[in-house]
Amino acid sequence: MTTKRTGALLAATTAVLLAAVPLRAAADPVGHAPAAPSWSACVGAGLDPRQECATLEVPLDHDDPRGERIDLVISRIPAADPATRRGTLLLVPGGPGEPGLSDPTTAARSLPPEVLDAYDLVSFDPRGVAKSSPISCDLAGEDLSLVKLRSWPGADGEIAENAATAQRLADACAAHGGPLLDEISTANEARDIDHIRRALGEARISLWGVSYGTYAGAVYAQLFPERTDRVVLDSVDDPDPTRVARGWLANYAVGVEDAFPSFARWAADPTNPQHLADAPEQVRPLFLDLAARLDREPVPWPGANPPQLSGNVLRQTLLDALYAPDRYPALAELMRAALDGTALPAAKTAPDEVVQNSAAVIAATICNDVAWPTDIDHYARSVATSRERHPLTAGMPVNVTACAFWNGGPAEPPVEITSRGPSNVLLVQNLRDPATPHSGALRMREALGDRARMITVDATGHGSYARTGNACGDRHVTTFLLTGHRPDQDTFCDG
Repeated sequence: MTTKRTGALLAATTAVLLAAVPLRAAADPVGHAPAAPSWSACVGAGLDPRQECATLEVPLDHDDPRGERIDLVISRIPAADPATRRGTLLLVPGGPGEPGLSDPTTAARSLPPEVLDAYDLVSFDPRGVAKSSPISCDLAGEDLSLVKLRSWPGADGEIAENAATAQRLADACAAHGGPLLDEISTANEARDIDHIRRALGEARISLWGVSYGTYAGAVYAQLFPERTDRVVLDSVDDPDPTRVARGWLANYAVGVEDAFPSFARWAADPTNPQHLADAPEQVRPLFLDLAARLDREPVPWPGANPPQLSGNVLRQTLLDALYAPDRYPALAELMRAALDGTALPAAKTAPDEVVQNSAAVIAATICNDVAWPTDIDHYARSVATSRERHPLTAGMPVNVTACAFWNGGPAEPPVEITSRGPSNVLLVQNLRDPATPHSGALRMREALGDRARMITVDATGHGSYARTGNACGDRHVTTFLLTGHRPDQDTFCDG
């Protein structure tokens, strides 16, 4: 795969905000227009009856547009009021490695009626994911555990086992991933998005990206600035082109520290029947002491992978719980059972085939987006420093991954997010986000310059618009989607 030529695209920018009318594509300058989707009912439980699905064919290698094709499955819920429809709002999946076909159904349950009237809600399974030509590295069952995939160090900080696991994962992907493995990257996802836009017949497309979807959305807006309508980036990734996913992982250490005090206050609330302590300041040492005890003496946990509650499993459970306050009770229940020596709650695990697919796409994306250090001593030093500064995450965010052993490395340089392009981007970011911390979102804001405005929401958790219940933040995003109006300057929304 050759290096992509993006200079001409970056030069073709416009600062004109678009009128609130439907926009249709004229003849596309990039080859022949793809076939329009052939919509039919989606297959799956719990989907909105209005949701439709279709399969597009996109190039396996975008440098060879007439070569081998792969399937890209898309979904939509049409605008509820055709008379006021203004275009398509593409819901860019998170992850990487998350499917998106059900996202229109999920969004239709939470978005304001005015937005549902104005936009077709469209999403997709990204290349390699779920129904879109899925891939697998055929990992061994024990390697499907999150404490293996997330590379948690040993109890003493040792990473030799992590390095062996990372080598094994990279080797499995090289052996079983197939040709698509090398063509999965954020830049190629942006090119797939533009294929979707063309197939839909839209001159320009609006985007709502959440989490990793913010980086994919920003890359699309950088590569195809003249094709963007209104861009919402929600729970924003740090776009540092020298690190990309290395930076996202490292930011977990900061994000967990940002979000933990909210859990501590909840866990010390005397009106909470699941409270764990008498004061918020007692919760942190309680958690750290319990994790250290479980490092020494794991507790059997039938049905889990691995089948025991170790200190690292507890740390991973904390990270997952901090994504949303409604997950706090499950974490508290697990901690209470471990503290009291009572039966642990039933373990919840995703089907192996889902984890296989997700693991392969995550590895391919993060390893193909940017080069990673290959010196294992570099990771050992980083882990030791992080364990001291951020004990809640115990060094995991900077530990070695399969990318240290990835075959071939990136096919093209990372896309640098810049201030060149139309001023049509709105960032919305919770103040206390465990996965995409506020500090990383500020770096995206700085990179975009006057192209963007940023709404900071005084809330805890991952995902902001139509999720936290913050009326101020939701109002700003809804107004932008409907009118194109943003605040004149960055804005803070109180809780």
